[in-house]
Amino acid sequence: MVRIAVLLAAPLALAACVQGGANSAPVASGSDGALFVAGKFADTLARIDLATGRETVRVDSCATPHELATSPDDQYVALACYGGTSVDIFRTVGLEKVKSIDLGENARPHGIVWHANGDLYATAEGRKSVFWIKDPLGAAETFEYGTGQEGTHMLVVALDGRHAWTTDLGSKTVTRVDLLTRRAPQSIGVGVEPEGIALAPDGQTLYVSARGSDEVYAIDPQSMEVRKTLAVGDFPLRIAVRPQGDFAVTSDLEDGGLTVIDLADFSVARRITVSSPAEADARFQVTILWSPDGERIYVAETKSDTIAEVDFATGTVLRRLPGTGGGDGMAIVE
Repeated sequence: MVRIAVLLAAPLALAACVQGGANSAPVASGSDGALFVAGKFADTLARIDLATGRETVRVDSCATPHELATSPDDQYVALACYGGTSVDIFRTVGLEKVKSIDLGENARPHGIVWHANGDLYATAEGRKSVFWIKDPLGAAETFEYGTGQEGTHMLVVALDGRHAWTTDLGSKTVTRVDLLTRRAPQSIGVGVEPEGIALAPDGQTLYVSARGSDEVYAIDPQSMEVRKTLAVGDFPLRIAVRPQGDFAVTSDLEDGGLTVIDLADFSVARRITVSSPAEADARFQVTILWSPDGERIYVAETKSDTIAEVDFATGTVLRRLPGTGGGDGMAIVE
């Protein structure tokens, strides 16, 4: 089985950016807005214009950037600097860096959420903790919460900001952190190498994908009881819930596809092929992101320096956008 360490290999040559071959020009679409892509091999942050499919600006970022999050007003994008200790903030127009918030020695921030309340939340994998960054564009006060778990990697935050949940790769656990009372965190074992995590729009169900056991789990976010388990594709690295709350998809890294889950009855609705079996290892799909209207899915193909734009209704790959430098983390503004 492929392991995530492969993703940290040396930078790869720039590959085809769009559907139709290496020498094709980017194609226009009906999409509006911009896609932001972290190039974790090249230490870059790029802005892709969704109307034209072209990269409009790329800047140096920080060491091994991973996940991204946009501010509630869409004016800023925050970047988790996994190879360092900071969360860096850039303007969405022009990508000018406006702030760097240091989280301390060996932080290695990875998962990141810019909450509707205006605050930032990030995992610090090297410190086995979660950080709450209040007023990130102002005073940027930081509060740290230990999980006690190895590999605190991805996170989601409750709609009311009271709790955060993390996937802990090394410990094979999911952890609930109480952000207000600081009660002891609660961790449960979930499959093998749980990594992907998503919260239903109504906040009533937590979904976790375990890449080592090829399963997705529906968990009660308060009792931390596993309600249901579902077998999905091979190596489901990420899971993302459609904004409408009716479906979720997993990025199945080793078979080049997406598993579509009907959340009404927690069943596999269909499979979407993004890459052929022969292409799967060459493209290496990682992060997935829904468009705000739920009509498209963006799939980071980290090895081939591309982002696949997939039509959800038909499962068609509409085009391939630039993902230069090992594009992984993504955020969108429309």
